Amino acid sequence: MTFRFVFCLLASLGLVACVSVSPPSTVPSVDLARYAGDWYEIESFPNWFQRGCSGTKANYTPRADGKIRVINTCERAGKREAIEGTARVVAGSNNSKLKVSFFWPFEGDYWILDLDPAYRWAAVGSPDRKYLWILARQRALEPGTLQAIRARLAAQGYDVSRLRSTPTAINNPEQ
Repeated sequence: MTFRFVFCLLASLGLVACVSVSPPSTVPSVDLARYAGDWYEIESFPNWFQRGCSGTKANYTPRADGKIRVINTCERAGKREAIEGTARVVAGSNNSKLKVSFFWPFEGDYWILDLDPAYRWAAVGSPDRKYLWILARQRALEPGTLQAIRARLAAQGYDVSRLRSTPTAINNPEQ
């Protein structure tokens, strides 16, 4: 009896370990010229590198070599901080998957999961679903729009209950 129970338990654990979740879908294509510019963080999954940040903003600028200059800024402890990196398009992704590096040789996945046809908002995440950001051209989104984005992300397997609103900058709300 005990052997059968242990065998069944181990077999079921093995089966669970073999089940994999398919990666999320990205948008079909992205026009990088339209995507360029400032994006304000509306919500995100908490992460160690943004701890204590408010007024988070990203700026994307296409470069002559086909890569994208990335400048992320936020306010932390009353001071404005910035970090500059580079993004490159993943071949075959129609510009919807990028690899971003702030510290060579390390790169992170930047997948554009949802994008407004007029490029007013975007949802960006990682395929392992550990990172997620909702971005907008303005500092806020209509509640209905935000709810619809969250619903589509949840349908892709993201735990949207982990999303946290990004506070606006305290000392410099214009940033």
